[in-house]
Amino acid sequence: MPQTTAHTIAIVQVLQIVQGVQRNGMDVPAILRRAGIAPALLDAPLSRVTQAQYAALIRVLRRVCRDELWGLCRHPLPVGSFAQACRTMLPCRTLGEALQAGLRFYRLVLRDFAPRLQVVDGVARIAMVSLRERDAPLAYAERSFCFLGYGVMSWLVSRRIELTGVCAPAGASMPYGTEAQRLFLAPLQRDRDFTGLEFDARWLELPVVQTPESLAEFLDQAAMGLVIRYRDRTRLGERIRRLLRRDLAGELPSLEQVGAALSMTPQTLRRRLRDEGLGFQSLKDDLRRDAAIELLNRPELTLADIAARVGFAEASTFHRAFKGWTGLPPGAYRQAQHRGR
Repeated sequence: MPQTTAHTIAIVQVLQIVQGVQRNGMDVPAILRRAGIAPALLDAPLSRVTQAQYAALIRVLRRVCRDELWGLCRHPLPVGSFAQACRTMLPCRTLGEALQAGLRFYRLVLRDFAPRLQVVDGVARIAMVSLRERDAPLAYAERSFCFLGYGVMSWLVSRRIELTGVCAPAGASMPYGTEAQRLFLAPLQRDRDFTGLEFDARWLELPVVQTPESLAEFLDQAAMGLVIRYRDRTRLGERIRRLLRRDLAGELPSLEQVGAALSMTPQTLRRRLRDEGLGFQSLKDDLRRDAAIELLNRPELTLADIAARVGFAEASTFHRAFKGWTGLPPGAYRQAQHRGR
C-alpha cells in the first residue's frame, strides 16, 4: 500500500463539472462510466471519487465536447488552447509578464468571460470578468479556470504561490467552499463582484524557471494534478496526515503523541489546526475515508481486508463509519463502482 493516501474529491465537484453536458442533452451516465465513476454516486451527496477518477472524467469530457471547459460555456474553448497558452508564457522573464501574455491569449479565444491580471495597492488579482449573465455552468467554468491557472502559476516559478484570498461574487453558490479554502489555504471572500484569486504582488517578480523540455512533461499531467501538486505539504494538517498514515492499519496516535512527535503541546496543536480550519478527529476520519475509497477499487481485497487496512478491528464498525462518511455502506459503494465500469 502506498506511503501516502491521496485526498479524494467530493461528488459535488462531479455534479458541477457535468452541468454543461447535462444542459446539452448528452448521456451523462455513459460519460461517467467511461471515467470509471458510478452514476449512482451522484445520488449520494456525501460520496467522493478518487483523483484518478476525476482526472479521467476531465479527459473524457474534453474528448466528447471538443472543449477545454467541458461544455460549461456557450462557446467552446478550442482543444489545444491550454498548451498554446503555456507556450506563450514560457519565454517570458517573470511571472507577471507570463501571466499578462497568457491571459491576453485567453482573451482572444474565450467569449463568455475575460481573465485579467490587476495590481492594486500591492495586491495582485486574477479576475474573471463575465461577458454575459453568469449562470451556474459559467460560474463553475470561471472557478475552474482560476484553479487550473493557479497550478500553472505555481509551475512556472516552481513555487507554491501563497494566496491571500479566493474571491466569489456576492450570493455565489460554492457548495464546496470549505474544501476550496483548505486546498488554497486562503479565506473565501464572497463579497466581490468577480470570481478570482488574490496574492501579494511581489510574487509577480519571480523568474520563470521552466523550459520546453519541462513543458512537455507538464502537459502530459492530468489537469487535476495542476492544483493537487501544489498542495502545501508543509502545512500542519498535511504533516499530521503523513504521520498518521504510517499507523493507519493499527491504533492511530493520540493528539498528545502527535504533538510530541512534532514538538508541540496539545494546546498549540489544536490552535494551529483550528487556524487551518481543521480538527484532529476530522483529519483521522478523512484519512481513513480516503484510504478506504482507494482500496474499494481493488477487487482482490475483501471488505474485511479493507477494514483491517484502515484500522478497524471489526468489519461492522467499519461499515457504520464508512456509511457515515459517504452515505453508502462500503459494499454498496463497491457495487455501484463495479456497475459504473
